[in-house]
Amino acid sequence: MHRTAEQYAGARIKRARKIRRLTQRELADLSHVSYSTVTKVEQGVMPASPSVIGALARAMSIPVTDLTGQPYVEELQADDLDKLIQPIRDALDVYDLGPDPDVTPRPLEEVRQDAEAMCVAVRAGDLKKAAGGLPSLICEATTLAHTDGSDRAWRALASTYRTAYDVTTKLGYVDLCTVALDRMDWAAHRGSDPVTSAIRQYMRSLVHLRASQYGIGRRLVRLGLSTLEQAVPGRERDVVTGQLHLGAAVLTARSQDGDSADGHLAEAQRIAGRTGEAVKMHWLAFGPTNVGVHKVSTLSEQDRYEEAVQEARGLTVPGDWPKSRTSHHLAEVARAQLWMGDTDGSFASLQEARRTAPQQTKYHPLVRETFAGLESAKRRMPGTFANYGSWLGM
Repeated sequence: MHRTAEQYAGARIKRARKIRRLTQRELADLSHVSYSTVTKVEQGVMPASPSVIGALARAMSIPVTDLTGQPYVEELQADDLDKLIQPIRDALDVYDLGPDPDVTPRPLEEVRQDAEAMCVAVRAGDLKKAAGGLPSLICEATTLAHTDGSDRAWRALASTYRTAYDVTTKLGYVDLCTVALDRMDWAAHRGSDPVTSAIRQYMRSLVHLRASQYGIGRRLVRLGLSTLEQAVPGRERDVVTGQLHLGAAVLTARSQDGDSADGHLAEAQRIAGRTGEAVKMHWLAFGPTNVGVHKVSTLSEQDRYEEAVQEARGLTVPGDWPKSRTSHHLAEVARAQLWMGDTDGSFASLQEARRTAPQQTKYHPLVRETFAGLESAKRRMPGTFANYGSWLGM
């Protein structure tokens, strides 16, 4: 049974507005979102963009997740993913207890290889595999770091915390992903690793991007760039620097500062010309392809949907690119296509996102909002559309 009418962001916005005892006009004035947009979003005529959701959440002093509906608990329960969250939460909480007497860690190189394999699983879109194996690996890496004490051991632990951030973010547990980032920074400092500390600032800026706190996000990017000055010059530092500029491009685009977004994209493109494709360098997928993907994203964030779709058409994503990044890109393209009135193309992009990384796609708020927008468009959709909605739990 479809529950789209209850689950799209517009319905949640309407409920939250009434709880706050605001009229649509008052909410529009407080949020600086047009009255027309507020009414159309609430009615489901217009899908809510991330920037609109963020502005309305700020105006009502509520978390963005209250309007996106994350985490999608019923779907997580149906997929047996919810029961994997508490063990991750528990593993993150033993960071300062020293070695666990009940844990005998394997040699450092084996733990490092498993930590790397976890990163690979997330980028392949296999969230269940990563979430299932992560708690025991965190506990083992924690004991190893405390007993071994080397920089390499602490960096291996930091890597497991990064994967905890990736998994919990993709499943919608915002509170837990911020804990994972704090642990990542704690371990990176003990491992004397400015590069990992800078990556942590990049990821932290994305948390604030999703919360529509763009000013804080931009400050974190600047802090990350400053931290990188302590790193050894070379390709590794260039790659992380370029990725920070890509993060800044999206932050500035969503805050409607197009000139700054273009500047950050240009700098990232310049660096990518020097590094080439560096997909496996800290698994940031940095390179010319990621610059192109972020250009599509920044155009879409500025409501320049026609340009975004055109840019996407001219972009070739390599077949061996991380499935998690490809799936996210397809979700953004689907949103732009919907705004252009291309419902068939939009649904085709959603289907491709599902084929590429099904677990991530299912829990992606942009996918769910775009699907709701397609349904409310009341165009004739193929029979597979209803099946897709059942798969999403909508």
